[in-house]
Formats: sequence, structure tokens, C-alpha cells
Amino acid sequence: MTVESETAGALDGLVVLDLSRILAGPTATQLLGDLGATVIKIENPKTGGDDTRGWGPNYALNEDGTRTDLSAYFMAANRNKQSVSVDLSTPDGQAIVQKLAARADVVIENYKPGGLKKYGLDHATLCAAHPALVYCSISGFGQTGPNRDQPGYDLMAQGYGGIMSLTGEPDGQPMKVGVGIADVMCGMYATIGILAALRHRDATGEGQHIDLSLVDAQMAWLINEGTNYLTSGKLPVRRGNAHPNIVPYEAFACCDGHVLVAVGNDAQFARFCDVLGCPEMAADARFNTNLARIENRDVLIPQIADRLSRITKADLIARLNAVKVPVGPINTVAEALHSDQAQARGVVQEMAAPGVEGGAVRLLGNPLKLSRTPVRYDRPPPRFGQDTEAVLREFGLSDDKT
Repeated sequence: MTVESETAGALDGLVVLDLSRILAGPTATQLLGDLGATVIKIENPKTGGDDTRGWGPNYALNEDGTRTDLSAYFMAANRNKQSVSVDLSTPDGQAIVQKLAARADVVIENYKPGGLKKYGLDHATLCAAHPALVYCSISGFGQTGPNRDQPGYDLMAQGYGGIMSLTGEPDGQPMKVGVGIADVMCGMYATIGILAALRHRDATGEGQHIDLSLVDAQMAWLINEGTNYLTSGKLPVRRGNAHPNIVPYEAFACCDGHVLVAVGNDAQFARFCDVLGCPEMAADARFNTNLARIENRDVLIPQIADRLSRITKADLIARLNAVKVPVGPINTVAEALHSDQAQARGVVQEMAAPGVEGGAVRLLGNPLKLSRTPVRYDRPPPRFGQDTEAVLREFGLSDDKT
């Protein structure tokens, strides 16, 4: 059972006003909360809060077995936050959030560009009133450009940004990544940008506006394939599990299932061939360098596949591990999360959650391991609006209306 940490977090004392919902913004604010920041999540009472509260089918249950508003999707990105119910469409609600913003170090939002101006909560208004404020805007396409008013969804970002053209089998349909990776990576970039802006603020007293889009972030992590294209002018193609710059580096079928082989250099390839009983292959001019293997992958891969099809997974993994050739299983989610490695690294965290069936929820932990200011797991994902009165009282707004 994870308990509240008594060690100070790296961001203790930092106040984050979270006007975001779905995944990109909440990912960023959860990371900040894990590091000790106080995160105040504003949720709309007219909609029942963050959209993802209703994104089932999996939910934490009440003690009587009925469904809570804590969907698994919502819980994935909303621990270490306080939920405050405020209706931004009303003058009273706008006044409350404006006063909270005055006390905040960071504001993060993911409304359409210009969507908060009518509430007096846009970056121009708040940054002018509070020059030290760090204000982060996340949108589908950014605050500028011809597509700035287009809605932003992870699927559309993956399609527009090019990653789907690289994902999937060569003769199959373009495929999105299995989770909302454009949202998650955008949230990561947002966190980095916020921390950089806070360092600048602490040095100069100046806040700033961070303009971040799902599509910009997704194009940035095209990484080698994007640079391959910019260097050669040749469009990358879908290769399934194969790698554009390393061969062999993909999944292979053994006689009892699939394994991953990642031969990273020529010395590893020679040892790989020894294990397969074909040392002559490593000396073959068509295969003895990585560049040669790339140029002749259509000849090489079927030969490797034929040999591996006669070996069991366990035997291959043991033999390649023994000679330090990278190899590994393709785990199911259950196998990954229950592995001895996951247990040793605290990948799954159980957090006390009063009122929930069993009294706890199980979540994916933060991967950061900080020696002096460890990640904290102080607050389970909140029920909608559960902290409204406490937060307003703490900030001297208890007489205001929501």
C-alpha cells in the first residue's frame, strides 16, 4: 500500500491551476502533482466534470458495488489533484477562477485558441495582470497557423503529423499507436516547458506564455524517420515491426510464439549467427555490415525467420542473452505489469481511496526515481468536485459562489 510521503517534493509550494481536461493537459499536471505541486483541477458542473470521467467501460466501484465517476481512463492522468466544481459560464465562476489564477504560479488550459477570452481567463489577460505567471496553452494545432481553429484529438494529430503513415504492416492500413501517445507526449513537452519557464521566472521574475500543439509535438517525435526524410527526400514506409536503420531489428516467430530480436551492431550480428549455427552468414559480404544488411534485408530476413522457426522462445532468449545479443519477449499488459521487473521498480502503485470498493485504487506509477525529492502519491484521483469547499476556504473564497 502506498502511503503519503513525508519527504518534501521538488515542486512543493508551487500552485498549478488546471483548466485542462482529457489527456494531454492532465498528463502534464499529474506529473507536476507527483513532484509535489498543489494542483487545483477546475471541472464543469454542467457536464459532470472532465469528459474522461465517463469514458468507460472500466470504473472504480463504490463500496456497495455501484459505479463511481472514477473511470480507469480518468484515473490514469488525475492523481495528486484537487477537484473544484466551477461554472466558467457564470460571472461568479469566472471571478473565482480569476482569483485562483492570481494565487497560482502556473495556469494550464486546452481550450480552443481564444476560447477563454470571453471569461477573462486567456493568457493575454492573466499574464498582463500577473506578470510572473507561467501560462501554458495546449491545442490541436497551436495558437497560430491556418488550422488554429481546428479541434484537437489524438487520432487526428497522429494522422496529420505523419506517425500513422509509418505504423502498421507494409501492405496493411495505416495504424495509430495503441494508446493516446500524441496526447501523452504533448503533456510531457508541456511539463518540460513549464519547468523551463519557472526557472526563468525564478531568475528574472518574468512569467511567459507557452503555446504547444498536439500536432507540433507529434511531428517533433518523428525523430529519425522525420530526419531520414529531410536528409534523403525519400518518404519513409511502413515496415511493421522492422526498423528503417537497423537489421535485424524486429519480431520473429519461434516454434511456440514470437520474440523480439534487436541486433544493434556487426559484432552482435556475428554472435547472433553463431547461435543460429550459421557463422558463414556473418562473413557474407551481403550481410557483414549493417548497411549491407539494410540493402539486402529482403534476402536476409527470410533466412533468419526460417532458422528461428525451429527454436523455442525460451531457448532462443536464453542463448542470445548468454552472448549479450538483445532479445526479449512480447508481453501482454498483464505479463508486463506482473513481471518481477515491474514489481521491483514500483510500476504499479496502490493508493488508499476511501469509499471505493476495497478501499484502494491501483494505478501506473511515475517512472521518475529521484534520490532527494522522490515522487509523491498523496492524493488518489478525486471524485468530481470533492475539494470545492476546502480549496475555496483555503484561498479565502469560501463566501464566493460556484
